[in-house]
Amino acid sequence: MHSAVMSMLEKYNCRTADDYRNALKEIIQEISLLGLYRCKAFDKAAFYGGTALRIFYGLDRFSEDLDFSLLKPDGNFDITPWCKYIEEELASFGFETEVDRKKKNNLSNIESAFIKGETLIHILKITSLSPPVSGIPPKELLKIKIEIDTNPPMGAGYEIKYQINPIPYHIRIYNSESLFAGKIHALLCREWKSRRIKGRDLYDYLWYIGNKTAINIDHLEKRMIQSGHWNSSEKLDLKKLEELLYEKFDIIDYRNAKNDITPFIKDLRKIELWGNDFFRSITSGNLKAV
Repeated sequence: MHSAVMSMLEKYNCRTADDYRNALKEIIQEISLLGLYRCKAFDKAAFYGGTALRIFYGLDRFSEDLDFSLLKPDGNFDITPWCKYIEEELASFGFETEVDRKKKNNLSNIESAFIKGETLIHILKITSLSPPVSGIPPKELLKIKIEIDTNPPMGAGYEIKYQINPIPYHIRIYNSESLFAGKIHALLCREWKSRRIKGRDLYDYLWYIGNKTAINIDHLEKRMIQSGHWNSSEKLDLKKLEELLYEKFDIIDYRNAKNDITPFIKDLRKIELWGNDFFRSITSGNLKAV
């Protein structure tokens, strides 16, 4: 395996099967970003979402997907060239993967693809472990989803971030205020049946609050208008946003939310206090906008 990959692995203190799975996924994610840099993807798109927060802002949880947004709407965008560059970049570092565009069954603004490869064979490549690796079935499939929003809501802010490993490169990424706006939109508007919710949304929300991140409220408003969750004749302000969050906190099934986040974090003590009163308390007076 490439020496740069071995160096990347050193920052992970892998002990369990999940540790190795998460480390492998993140290494592949970072090499995929290098591939996108080479094809100049960031001239027309920006990186956002949980993985962006993890890699470039220090979020202390693992994330599964790679999410991007075009800088301006393009109904003819095709992700296929991106797939080719990612696959070739991963191959140059010793990873045997397939990167295939997902065929859409309905009209959607999202272009998708999947990075696929065998989990066990790649873990054996990047470590000195000998098979079998406890807890990882021989035919287990590693899968990372790539999504691109081809009709992005306006108002986001961007910045350029640099990365050293596996070799120096740079990307365009949503700034922290716009990332927070996207996360609040997911928390409020993500479609889930009944009272289910992604615990990852709650975990990330707490990270932003803890880091005193301001909200790009104009971008949040435009996201909510586009998804049909806000009336364009009204102006979204912090008072109304706080009320909407309280309404959401009232109906969350926190046990299911904890179950969702558990595989992605190491310290379960961080979610012990999760409940309606807790989230209302940490929200009250702590939202600020730019």
